[in-house]
Amino acid sequence: MTGSGKTTFMQRINAYLHEKKQPPYVMNLDPAITHSPFQANIDIRDSVNYKKVMEEYKLGPNGGIMTSLNLFATKVDQVMGILEKRAKPNPDNPAQKPIDKILVDTPGQIEVFVWSASGTILLESLASSFPTVIAYVIDTPRTSSTSTFMSNMLYACSILYKMKLPMILVFNKADAKDPSFAKEWMTDYEAFQAALAEDENSNAFGGVEGGDGAGSGYMGGLINSMSLMLEEFYSHLSVVGVSSLLGTGIDEFFEAVAEKTEEFKKDYQPELDRRREEREKNKEKQREKQLAKMMTDMNMGDSSMSKAVADLKAGDEDEKDAPTLSSDEDEDEDDIDIDEDDREGLQARYSAAMQSDSVETDASFAKYIYSQR
Repeated sequence: MTGSGKTTFMQRINAYLHEKKQPPYVMNLDPAITHSPFQANIDIRDSVNYKKVMEEYKLGPNGGIMTSLNLFATKVDQVMGILEKRAKPNPDNPAQKPIDKILVDTPGQIEVFVWSASGTILLESLASSFPTVIAYVIDTPRTSSTSTFMSNMLYACSILYKMKLPMILVFNKADAKDPSFAKEWMTDYEAFQAALAEDENSNAFGGVEGGDGAGSGYMGGLINSMSLMLEEFYSHLSVVGVSSLLGTGIDEFFEAVAEKTEEFKKDYQPELDRRREEREKNKEKQREKQLAKMMTDMNMGDSSMSKAVADLKAGDEDEKDAPTLSSDEDEDEDDIDIDEDDREGLQARYSAAMQSDSVETDASFAKYIYSQR
């Protein structure tokens, strides 16, 4: 959410990895940021001018960010090509180490990234090539009441089930507020019920003082129902408390990343492999179909040529005064018939051409799985 400290958190984990001699590859997807405290290897601002987009399309801030992301998403194949290349050893420069971690800083308006088509394309593109983990950063001091806590949990739940990727809840600003209360609420239903009752008694939900408390009772019942619903959701999450200011909890965060990476390989990778295999089968069927169509067209063309030659010979017999074919023209006539060996060679060359990858016939795997949604 806005103000939760995402950029500061990015700066902290970036500095942490550099300190560990494991420099990450950093992507900035926020086109509206004016100053970045870290150096990005791939920056959306290098490709898209946010202010120009707003002026040209007459958009507000959120519309400008969404349109900028949509424009950047058209370059997703180029971005993935760069990342995949950097993740492999460089034969021209053996001293260059392949990247081990990629950090992606998303726009401050979470709605723009999560609910736009471009955000989905970018995430699925990354997940199609690398184990991908979502870190949902929460402002701990601002989520200390049961109502704001539940709002954050519902938002995290919607992101998890929309993106279908492993998620870590990062309770940031632990130096200002100890996040242990949130961990307790997620694991101990009775502790959350006690906090909920305390909020109701203190009129935290905006009930009318001295009234019957109907509004407060409605909110309490709603939050209670949602907490029951989210009990299963909590079991699939890793929760860490960090302080981006002081650097505490970063070790625990990367331990959670390693855990979720293994979860990705175990639970998410098989599905991606299945869809990749399905895509390859579809590509092969399409190639065979195009090859059969091409060969059919060639046969039709040969038939038309033979008929034209036959008509020409018939005309020569019927019209005595028609000019005769010269010796050179006879040779051309003989060349019209395609030798069977040449036909097989042409078919082989065409098959080989159909097997080669190209930008037009071989779209990225991420675009394929997005088209199947």
